[in-house]
Amino acid sequence: MTDQNSPQHRIDEGMEVTLHFTLSLEDGTVVDSTRDKAPATFQVGDGNLPPGFEHPLKGLASGETGRFEISPEHAFGQHNPQNIQLLKRDDFEGEEPEVGMVMSFADAAGGELPGVIKSIEGEQVEVDFNHPLAGRTLTFEVDVLDVKPATTH
Repeated sequence: MTDQNSPQHRIDEGMEVTLHFTLSLEDGTVVDSTRDKAPATFQVGDGNLPPGFEHPLKGLASGETGRFEISPEHAFGQHNPQNIQLLKRDDFEGEEPEVGMVMSFADAAGGELPGVIKSIEGEQVEVDFNHPLAGRTLTFEVDVLDVKPATTH
């Protein structure tokens, strides 16, 4: 007797994946999660997930779960001291910078680049342009809800 159901799809290139995930820090602090909202749907390789997060998912099927440690190199990169810059207080037109504040700056390409105000001393403002999760090892937990071939429009 043959099974009439199609074989179960597994996560790979060209698949559309729907899953719930929780992203947490080494100490268990949850950084992002879909568990209290709609699950995330993405196409493998579409850039929604960094490759370091997609790679461990490959081969999982609907109904399976996984828990992966993602090193900084595969997540948001190492903390780069060159991404910390000193700006002049005059550069903040109309906005008064405060320590801990996240501000948006224009990058060389005209895009938006978030930076965190690290310190303010006199006219010098130290801004950290590293991703807030740079240098962190993250725990990525997933519950795969659905895997199907992606439809191209």
